Amino acid sequence: MMEKEEIFSKVLRAGRRTYFFDVRATKADDYYLTITESKKFTNDDGSFHYKKHKIYIYKEDFAEFKEILAEMTDFIINEKGQEVISERHQKNFKKETEDAPEVAEADVNKSAESFTDIDFEDI
Repeated sequence: MMEKEEIFSKVLRAGRRTYFFDVRATKADDYYLTITESKKFTNDDGSFHYKKHKIYIYKEDFAEFKEILAEMTDFIINEKGQEVISERHQKNFKKETEDAPEVAEADVNKSAESFTDIDFEDI
């Protein structure tokens, strides 16, 4: 099936995922919406590929689709709030292997106080 050229498009980049919102025309020149999720995957050799998933939404389903989408997103925000819970999606997230162990300032001061000053001439 040959898809027609996009009439109107928007892109949402979200980390490894990109969402494409495209208005297209039917053979009868009516409009419908496609939403495509494209997700980037990196292979072991450093090359990458994309997996795409697409849904088609037609005008007769717009009202119900919009209503259910709003209901679902409102439910999630009401139950879990706006804050992203997953660490990997936090703006300041770093892998544990990249982070040095955090040492509290009080621990540093305690270590400095208990440190014995040794002069190698004393040995």
